[in-house]
Amino acid sequence: MTHTFVPPIGALALGTVAAAVAAGTGLDAYAVASVVLCVAWAGAATAALLADRPLLARTAGLVLAAQIAATVWPRATPVAVVAWLVCALSLPEGLIGSWPRRITAAAGLAVAAAWAIWLPVTTGGAIAWIAAAGTAALVGVLVRCPRAPATHRRVLQWVGAAAVVTAAADAVLIALNLLLGMPGDGTLLPWLLAAMVVLPAGLMLAQIPAVARLAERALVEAVVVAGLGLLVVAVYLVVVIGLGHEPVGAEHDVLLASVMAALIAVVLALPLRFRLVSIGQSMLGRRGRTPEEALASFGARMSRAVPFDELLLQLVESLRATLGPQGAEVWVGTAGLLHLTSSVPERPEAQITLDDRERLVVGRTRIGGNAWLTVWLPALLDGYPAGSLIRVAPAAHLGELLGLLVVRRPPEGVEFTDEDDRVLIELARQVGLALHNMRLDNALQASLEELRQRNEELQASRLRIVTAADASRRAIERDLHDGAQQHLVALSVKLGLVREIIKDDPGMAAELLEELRTDLQNANAAFRELAHGIYPPLLRNHGLGEALRSVTRRVALPYQINVELPRRYPEQVEAAVYFCCLEAVQNAGKYAGAGATIEVSIQAEKGRLSFAVIDDGVGFDAHGNEGHGFVNMADRLGAIGGVLRVESAPGAGTVVRGDIPIPDPPVSGPSSGPSSVPSSGPSSGPAVSRAVGDGGE
Repeated sequence: MTHTFVPPIGALALGTVAAAVAAGTGLDAYAVASVVLCVAWAGAATAALLADRPLLARTAGLVLAAQIAATVWPRATPVAVVAWLVCALSLPEGLIGSWPRRITAAAGLAVAAAWAIWLPVTTGGAIAWIAAAGTAALVGVLVRCPRAPATHRRVLQWVGAAAVVTAAADAVLIALNLLLGMPGDGTLLPWLLAAMVVLPAGLMLAQIPAVARLAERALVEAVVVAGLGLLVVAVYLVVVIGLGHEPVGAEHDVLLASVMAALIAVVLALPLRFRLVSIGQSMLGRRGRTPEEALASFGARMSRAVPFDELLLQLVESLRATLGPQGAEVWVGTAGLLHLTSSVPERPEAQITLDDRERLVVGRTRIGGNAWLTVWLPALLDGYPAGSLIRVAPAAHLGELLGLLVVRRPPEGVEFTDEDDRVLIELARQVGLALHNMRLDNALQASLEELRQRNEELQASRLRIVTAADASRRAIERDLHDGAQQHLVALSVKLGLVREIIKDDPGMAAELLEELRTDLQNANAAFRELAHGIYPPLLRNHGLGEALRSVTRRVALPYQINVELPRRYPEQVEAAVYFCCLEAVQNAGKYAGAGATIEVSIQAEKGRLSFAVIDDGVGFDAHGNEGHGFVNMADRLGAIGGVLRVESAPGAGTVVRGDIPIPDPPVSGPSSGPSSVPSSGPSSGPAVSRAVGDGGE
């Protein structure tokens, strides 16, 4: 920090004291007010110097010198007023950087110097100088305020707030003088000077870091207070003029008029406050929609049938217009994986992955700034200028992180206020609720779609089951007609021949009777084969192990079974497993190719009964190439809550797996012990094919 200006400031302070002493004990009101101003400007210069702003300290020192000169020599009052104007034009760093401001300052100094030399200083003239210079300074400060960087803007806002309060105080003093003669004409100018002490006080407050961040609120509240004060004066003026005379003494009508003025001011204060707040916000460069309007509009859109993607896009556009002029983003995701869903300006796709601890901390945070982001979400800082102002509000529901709202401002932008944070937190809460409701709606839609598909599959499977049952009955009728019935017809014909020739040729009759015995055995075997295809007796009496072991003689390929079951299961479960395994074995025998082997395994574990039929044959493309037999198996298992899976590839064999939930309580019965029976035998007969379907891979 430089201390170059400490000696000049000390000298000027000593000069102020010397001027006060020189005035003697008869120091008038003007001199007292001027001395107070000198002390205030000395404090402002010292504060600027301590804040390491030497140019601003120098400018404040020049104002102090001009004010001391006006104290000692009142004719220098115009020069002191213009010095105030020069200080205002040099804000916030104490340097007049543009030619229009330089020309304005030079012209003001020239006119003030000429006035001080050739024209006397009157009360009215001094007031005119103060009003003109103050108006020019206030306009210059407020015009530059919205475009200035953040650190400079604070100085301009504090000085602007002080200027607004000073202007309002001077206006009230002048109105009181005109209406009531208070203060009198001889003391009006000192009072006006005393009110101007607020200006150096505002400049001094702008140099203190602890209160500098309150500059925005100070400016807004200054506009509100000044406006309400002027409103009271205006209403009072109207009421008094309506009385037709100036109040004198303690007249009751003056008291009544005062009460009426105060009541009217109170009635008009509330609607006027909202308007004045809007004016103050516009001075901060926040024209257009306010954050509260964005919050209200989002809540209104949520109540309408707006697509969620469109809702998020409208949200980021509102955030960009109200809270984040550099950009706004919405991230959405679950389980710690967040995706950039909407952004303005548009950014490329991105994602953030959080571990369990990070997800817990982020989900429980109300709002985070730059320092918080460097620890928990550093990825959001990438790609933006250093010093950019960022706010992140997690969108969570019941502690579960569902998304993020991100708004950004440039490094020189307006800092986020508590009200901005409140609006962003409330928006994040609503977005979290909307995301939660969307998840519930998606889950409901998925459930409804699954139910619809299940219903269609159920209807289709019922149709296939009915069709298969009709086909099975027709096949049984055909087998009875073409097989067993033909045996019986042949037996009937031979019995008729035996009856005709038994008397004439007993030897031939005996031979026919022997043939009848053989035909009867064949007919009995045909009936047994047909009954076994409909429902094998071994399955009913001895369980899956014995029933599948009996299939060995019908399989043309090497065949091995491995059944490990602790008990018997309901009839429909065992029947489904048996016929599915039989269908898969029959398919393997037809299509696996010569030299292939078949293995069947059945086991119960973890509340499910599972089976697998594996062959190492030629295989096939299992995707979209499932035959009618596989559909029948899937229907049979699906009817009892089971699932069928087929795994195969050309040259890699085929695996048919099935899982069935085991009902509780279990059905007691003899267990089918584990067995392993390698064997080979002839292919299965036609009755088996008719019972379980035509198969085909």
